[in-house]
Amino acid sequence: MSQFNSGSPVGVALIGSGRMGAYHGETLARRLPGARLVAVVDPAPGTAEKLAAEWGAPAAYTDAAQAFADAAVNAVVIAAPARFHAELIVGAAQGGKAVFCEKPAALELAELDRAIDAVRAADVAFQVGFNRRFAPDWAAARALLDQGVVGTPRLLRSVTRDPGGFDPARVPADTIFNETLIHDFDTLRFLNPGAGAVEVYATADALVEPVWKDRGLLDTAVVTVKFDNGAIGIAEACFQAAYGYDVRGEVFGSAGMATMGDGRATGMVFSGATGRAIDTARSDQELLAGAYTAELAAFIDAVRTRRPALVGGEDARAALSIAKAAARSVRENRPVTIAEVAK
Repeated sequence: MSQFNSGSPVGVALIGSGRMGAYHGETLARRLPGARLVAVVDPAPGTAEKLAAEWGAPAAYTDAAQAFADAAVNAVVIAAPARFHAELIVGAAQGGKAVFCEKPAALELAELDRAIDAVRAADVAFQVGFNRRFAPDWAAARALLDQGVVGTPRLLRSVTRDPGGFDPARVPADTIFNETLIHDFDTLRFLNPGAGAVEVYATADALVEPVWKDRGLLDTAVVTVKFDNGAIGIAEACFQAAYGYDVRGEVFGSAGMATMGDGRATGMVFSGATGRAIDTARSDQELLAGAYTAELAAFIDAVRTRRPALVGGEDARAALSIAKAAARSVRENRPVTIAEVAK
């Protein structure tokens, strides 16, 4: 592992500076006293230099291998496109760098297994960006579960509805499972501690962009997940919600129920002549700003203390296994067991 003085900030390189990468870069540069953004990596000419200058990072690279060889870099935050994640995780681990990777950590289970093996061999921290675990509502619900207040989970639900505005030409096949619902699959597991998924049945269609269905785009889906403790989970997603960004969850147990999220930007309700109205969040970065910061803070703490990350490789593999089963279920129009895909 790359060494650093425990009294100094952890030196972090950001790899990828798109929408999510730019948000993480600003967090590392301005919101986390325990971290120092020391490098920005982006293959687009001039992009890394511009952002490094804006955020005060001393180094800018077009090749991630340069960051992996930089002694000032103790850890990397990977926010490149998903198809590059596994290779970047392996390269970072082999360079002795701790790794935070946006979800999904890989698109294929074999690739993810190679990445997990690499971080284990290098003995570096590895965290995956399942941010809902760090959102206050979800963390509070998990605390009640751990205390036994909710009882034994029976029914689980997780919802993701994006605000729309996507370019269908840039959406790869199975994105709704691999990159959207994968959050919900992790949430179902988070709200059913200690249980494993055993069977998945999914149905999906192109209801937002119907003309793209024949080209493999699915933008609306519902997935049923059966767990080995008998609990049944429902995950649903749609790429367009007219009212903004909508993320919710529910766990119904033998002793009670916990619900999470309502899409409000604030707790304010305006009452007027036309009725009552609330403001709803219009993006994930608005609704989950605290969770995005908290997950990186937890990662930095894991690097500093040499403790395992709170959500790691096995969590990434479990969620990706559900995603692969869901995609196969749609293609074959039947329930698919996790054993069929998680080999």
